[in-house]
Amino acid sequence: MIQLSGAGKRFGHKLLFENTDWLITPHDRVGLVGANGTGKSTLMKVLAGLDTFDYGSLIVAKGTTAGYLPQDGLSLSGRTVFAECMSVFSELHAMEREMETLMQQISELDHTSPEYANVADRYHSLEHEFQTRGGYSIEADVGRVLQGLGFRKEDWERQTDEFSGGWQMRLALAKLLLQKPNLLLLDEPTNHLDLEARNWLEEYLHDYPYALVLISHDRYFLDVVVNKIAEIWNKRFWFYTGNYDKFLSQKTQRNEQLQAAYKNQRDRIEQLEVFINRFRYQATKAKQVQSRIKELEKIERIEVPPEEKTIHFSFPQPKPSGRIVAEFVDVAKTYPPKPGGNTGEKEVFRDVNFLIERGDRIALVGVNGAGKSTLIKLLADTERTTQGEYKLGHNVEADYFAQDQYKELDPDARMIDDLGNASPGSTQTELRSLLGCFLFSEDDVFKKIGVLSGGERGRYALLRLLLHPANFLLLDEPTNHLDLRAKDVLLDALMKYAGTVVFVSHDRYFIDKLATRVFEIGDGKVEVYPGNYEDYLWRKQGGNKKQDESIRQQLKAVEPAPEKPSNGNQVPADAANAAKAKRMNPIKRKKMEDRIHELEAEISRAETLIAQCETAMQDFVSAEESQRQAEELDRQKTAHATFLSEWEELSEALQAD
Repeated sequence: MIQLSGAGKRFGHKLLFENTDWLITPHDRVGLVGANGTGKSTLMKVLAGLDTFDYGSLIVAKGTTAGYLPQDGLSLSGRTVFAECMSVFSELHAMEREMETLMQQISELDHTSPEYANVADRYHSLEHEFQTRGGYSIEADVGRVLQGLGFRKEDWERQTDEFSGGWQMRLALAKLLLQKPNLLLLDEPTNHLDLEARNWLEEYLHDYPYALVLISHDRYFLDVVVNKIAEIWNKRFWFYTGNYDKFLSQKTQRNEQLQAAYKNQRDRIEQLEVFINRFRYQATKAKQVQSRIKELEKIERIEVPPEEKTIHFSFPQPKPSGRIVAEFVDVAKTYPPKPGGNTGEKEVFRDVNFLIERGDRIALVGVNGAGKSTLIKLLADTERTTQGEYKLGHNVEADYFAQDQYKELDPDARMIDDLGNASPGSTQTELRSLLGCFLFSEDDVFKKIGVLSGGERGRYALLRLLLHPANFLLLDEPTNHLDLRAKDVLLDALMKYAGTVVFVSHDRYFIDKLATRVFEIGDGKVEVYPGNYEDYLWRKQGGNKKQDESIRQQLKAVEPAPEKPSNGNQVPADAANAAKAKRMNPIKRKKMEDRIHELEAEISRAETLIAQCETAMQDFVSAEESQRQAEELDRQKTAHATFLSEWEELSEALQAD
């Protein structure tokens, strides 16, 4: 569909990438990854025809239709939501109008006339094309996509300019999905989606019949949707087959192979140079010297790219709090009506009761507007409850990271000065080192906060938070504007953090790894679920209610255990096993199946090697060789037993699912 040859692009004086050769085929599903600032969004604009390369060529096959969704900046007005989506079917609407005209003519013409036959043929041809292109189901398709992306039915007749920027981008995405271009270009399509809409989009794109290229900082989303990875690294493109998880594994192997090849080449070059320098002036060695000089000249030097920058930090371990960190007792929260508005008070919560204990890592989930940010603000005491009581525990110190935390900073202050004021005991060297950990290096540290990009402001605001140890962290979308590697480092730091965390995130992988409990917010209530997001989905999708209640009671340790438990105060083993089996998601199952196939190949290989060793030991060569053969036989038998044991465990787990 699209072929890049020797392509390169600059942004000002900065070279983004060069010497890029890439063929995008009709069924490719590519995840475009790389650190912030490497040129991913710029490349998407070039593929969409909105920009050009500075070097090389771009060839687009005839019939290619590209649909591009930028990160933000789109605004729609002048129509209702439903009419805006229907506008993408202008060709089908024109066909429908022509069909109506032809039908009118058919009713008026003589059935025996040649003109009638021509009109009827045209009508049947149009009707067939109209049906083939889904003309009779376009309204149903529009409704399905709008509902999937979170638009309620009562929103469909609202004017598009009534919606905020995030909802405008959802609407632009809906139009793009309904157009179904044969090359879909999506630049961070999940940025403005809640988890429910993100899950729907995963399924939709998983079944999308044409090619797509997308940028995303959501690891789980990439794992589900793509089957190839294109990485921009060190101003070059590197291509991998498989999803993001396989990409990480393949990249590690590639780097290890590159380092080994580089070392071997350096050793050979040193050998050649030593020989040449030693015998350069000896006539008897002239032929050998010339031979080695030619070999040295022919060697294509392997370049090892520099280590990738990433964020390195850990949260300061805080002073311990009491066992009870925070408690809501019959809490309600309402907002007064807006001046001049037609609606009354807006109720966010009513009769909410829950307990947060030391060490909890709680994910707040729910559709956009359900009240996740409001709940965090109540916990941070930046907003007051309307009714009920909010109790903060003994020795609890809270830190709050808001979505717009950067607005609290002085835009005219330089970063290094502002950081020095926040940490007066630190030296300039320590401050520069800390800023460097967050990718602010060299002259960047002297930038004013007001000129930073959205991602840079988010990173800097998170950095300032780390200067103040606290034992109760309240984080409202801390992963926004962080790339995949930075998210992994933040995740690792939070998992090692000894305090209590309540956080909002739309990153499925981040929640799955971090959360120990999930609070679902919606319809004025807060429902508490033990476990991570995968556990939460299992229960939402029909997990056994009795098992669910038993596990929840044990984890919360608030209510007494059920009477006559089957195994003391522990969750019954069969219930735990059943929960574990039912919680397996399709991604995990596919990984297990792939691993089983790998193990079967390893087992077969080990059995072949064992047979070869046993055959070789029948012919005595020497005592040393016999000992070596015996040791090799033991190694292969050990490996065979290990592979077989893992294969049995995985097979049993799959059968139990």
